[in-house]
Amino acid sequence: MAHRNLQLGGYALLAVLAFAAPELLGGSGVVYGAAVLIAIFAVTSYGLDIIVSDLGEVSLAHTLFFGAGAYATALLSSRGGVTSSWLTLLGAIVVGLALAGVIGLVTLRLREFVFSLVTYAVAVVGMTLAANWSFLGGSDGLRGIPTLDLSLPGLRLVAGDDRALWPYAFALLLVVIYLVARFRRSALGAAAVMSHLNPRLATMSGIDPARVRLQVFLLSAPVSAAGGWLYAYQRAYVSADVLENYFLILMLTAVVLVGRRQLLGPVIAVALVLTQEKFFSLGGDIDKIVLGAVLVAVLAFLPAGLASLVRPLAARLRPARATTATAAPTSTLNPLEHTK
Repeated sequence: MAHRNLQLGGYALLAVLAFAAPELLGGSGVVYGAAVLIAIFAVTSYGLDIIVSDLGEVSLAHTLFFGAGAYATALLSSRGGVTSSWLTLLGAIVVGLALAGVIGLVTLRLREFVFSLVTYAVAVVGMTLAANWSFLGGSDGLRGIPTLDLSLPGLRLVAGDDRALWPYAFALLLVVIYLVARFRRSALGAAAVMSHLNPRLATMSGIDPARVRLQVFLLSAPVSAAGGWLYAYQRAYVSADVLENYFLILMLTAVVLVGRRQLLGPVIAVALVLTQEKFFSLGGDIDKIVLGAVLVAVLAFLPAGLASLVRPLAARLRPARATTATAAPTSTLNPLEHTK
């Protein structure tokens, strides 16, 4: 219990420091803008993370869910006259779920390379439609998106700039991290990992891998769509470029850079990438080349991510802990209490 309380305290302190980071780093509009984008793309990447890390599949269609969330928000707020951002969030989630249901059913029996190829084809079709369909604004996109308005009866919550948007972006990120942590401790999370590592054993255990894959796919889509929802308000403009390959590469890098199944991995990875692009940019095209090169290098030389560089140090510390545990007398007391 003491260890758990200490762990929770550490997480709380980390959250407070992360929330205060933009102000500690100068508090300029550029810093707050970067912080909001880091939160948005980390949220979006968590949707892909549970597909890649837990289900063992590589979905190349998650830019479609990100874009769907952004487009649903833009259409409802600019053309539909919806002023409440709670309702546009609901719309973004519903559209994301609907798309995930269709794609999930189509790809239900597909795996690995074929699954990735089909999901990529779907993303290409989505981008083509967005760029050419007048209902979605075509090449001009959709403009006139109002500011974020999460007001409740008796409580006005409006964000007109990045500084005001940061608390809501940070809150969304915390909610998503919590949901991902809960998922990985749930029966569905365990079933997803088993279906990935040993489908035959999963089937013998009464698990239907196809059904689990569909459920996880349906869970992941609203997460990425929520990122698109907030991106639409932050940018106040949505066009087909939200479906570009850049966002897909960013999401994939966020998943693998630190290491798969690392709870804070996507946040750290997105922060590293966007910090380089926003504050140490080498030029738009060169930054994209750098991002692609980083993804290739990690997959080729560090398939377990940057976290694998820390493991040797952890391995050196384990023997000392094991020796201490062996030398301690057997007792039902907490070992820390026994040494006092």
